[in-house]
Amino acid sequence: MLLSVRAVEKSFETTDGPQPVLRDVSFDLTAGRTLALTGESGSGKSTLLHLVAGLDIPDSGIILVEGQDIAAMGDGARAAMRRDTVGLVFQQFNLIPSLNVADNLTFHARLAGRDPGNIFALAERLGLGDHLHRFPEQLSGGQQQRVAIGRTLAARPRLVLADEPTGNLDEATGDAMMALMRDMAVETGAGFLMVTHSERLAAMLDDRLHLRAGRIT
Repeated sequence: MLLSVRAVEKSFETTDGPQPVLRDVSFDLTAGRTLALTGESGSGKSTLLHLVAGLDIPDSGIILVEGQDIAAMGDGARAAMRRDTVGLVFQQFNLIPSLNVADNLTFHARLAGRDPGNIFALAERLGLGDHLHRFPEQLSGGQQQRVAIGRTLAARPRLVLADEPTGNLDEATGDAMMALMRDMAVETGAGFLMVTHSERLAAMLDDRLHLRAGRIT
């Protein structure tokens, strides 16, 4: 099993005491499968994604990535997992401003010690074939988001986590990028977990989970 989440609970401290965000959440994701995580704002979707990425740890329950318990890892081990195993795509681009598009696309792959492959072919699939020598400040927001998506895919992670990855794109481009992420995950045998508000995009994936008030319904 690539990803196994069991009875996960998470609360955050507020002035009124602990505020539960996730309650008894359990699900699995196998390699080569794609899963949409839907729900209203505040339902706990992004919190769950952050827990799976090892950016935070649950209050209780277990999250296993390729059999490794995230909560049992130290900060360094979780950072290594994000470098070597898990790819992240968020609405914030987090591109390196001093690197051009080509170097941003290859950055994570080289950090993980992987051959990024044919970057020109990937750039063409991203609609960025004519922009490889440009820098982030010379790109539109939508183009920067496509670079961020490509950077994650070039590293060929075992598990791709995406939080509203097409939020900065128009509908047609968003659909194309969604199809690219889905297809590349399947081609490489990776798992793909995406948070989205879009029923249209969720329908493009194999399976769907819906969160309501921190619970899977």
